[in-house]
Amino acid sequence: MSLSLWRHLEFQKLWAGQTISEIGSRITREGIPITAFVALHATPMQMGVLVSLHGVSALFAGAMAGRAADRRRRRPIMIMADVGRALVLLSVPVAAAYGELQMWQLYAVVFVSGVLTIFFDVAYQSYLPSLVPQQQLLEGNSKLALSAAAAEVLGPAMTGFLIQVLTAPRAILLDSLSFLVSAISIGSIRTKEAVPVVHEESLGDPGFLVALRYILSDGVLRALFLRALTFALFIGFFSTLYVPYAFGELHLNAASFGIIVAMGGVGNLIGASVSERLSRRIPVGMILIGCSLLSGLMTLLIPLAHGPAWMAALYLGTAQLFGDVAHPVYHVHELTLRQRLAPPQMLGRVNACLHLAFKGFWPMGALLGGVLGSTIGTRPTLVICALGAMLSTAWLIASPVATLRHFPESHVHAKSAVA
Repeated sequence: MSLSLWRHLEFQKLWAGQTISEIGSRITREGIPITAFVALHATPMQMGVLVSLHGVSALFAGAMAGRAADRRRRRPIMIMADVGRALVLLSVPVAAAYGELQMWQLYAVVFVSGVLTIFFDVAYQSYLPSLVPQQQLLEGNSKLALSAAAAEVLGPAMTGFLIQVLTAPRAILLDSLSFLVSAISIGSIRTKEAVPVVHEESLGDPGFLVALRYILSDGVLRALFLRALTFALFIGFFSTLYVPYAFGELHLNAASFGIIVAMGGVGNLIGASVSERLSRRIPVGMILIGCSLLSGLMTLLIPLAHGPAWMAALYLGTAQLFGDVAHPVYHVHELTLRQRLAPPQMLGRVNACLHLAFKGFWPMGALLGGVLGSTIGTRPTLVICALGAMLSTAWLIASPVATLRHFPESHVHAKSAVA
């Protein structure tokens, strides 16, 4: 019987590095837009370009990241991505110190760091099965999700304080250092990683198409892929319209909005904390379907918000809290399932496909949401957003996911997990 990952030293190194860089990333997530707006007086159009570059970087790098993760050792990819992000982010405080910071540099920093983040995420999701025993993948994914959730709670408060004391460009320096710490921590892992075996059937075929065909041929992976694509498209409406809706139509103030966002962070932390225990009591398929439905239902509370400001804030706070409980639970189980189902030599590309399905369609949804919001109004568009998010669950209900009771032992034995 395997020991808990609390006593797995090599996993602890990965976890420690990831936790530090996750907190640092929240500083940059807020710090770069604030730098653009305050220091460079960016226009709304420039701010929109800055935000959209996150999605562009995912579309640009997804296929390459998946192919690299399947053809090379994954730990060196993670280390190089961390060092690269550290150097790219370091350019912001250095340029600001010399009075040379410009918008084109922030565009480049967001795009390049976004590309490197895709390479890191795909590599680490594919690396974990070679670091911990298969039966502990759920525990490992849960602990890594806990780091991200803790960063969502601690990050915004730390960011506000650091930007106030140091200014935004200098605060970004801390994120640069956090990636160096992560690189050192991952570099100290002693577990040997096998050299990936490149199979002949993928040599003459674009790697991404091989993985996509594999996903579409597997009932469970196909449902996860289509649900991610559909959910991302509709939830993208939310990213465009939420702030104008909260402030413009519900007349919330900044303090109330901050509390609402913080409730989402608390929900994220709760969800990450209970993820592992849920699968001991509830079938895996029911967890995925239930969390997907809950996310959609909570999104529906947002356009239903009405009344005085305190009541509207209660609707939004409830939606943030319970919607963000569902998100990490779904993510942890979905990620563990694809790590079990995908062949090791194709896991990087499978992870990249799922990554692209979500991050690639999110900005498309954001654009469509903006068009619909301007045409039919914010509240009706948010209703469409919620209904679409709920309907994305239909892909899971109509697939073998609905009867999936346990995680399969491996992709070869996937059918034995279906009741």
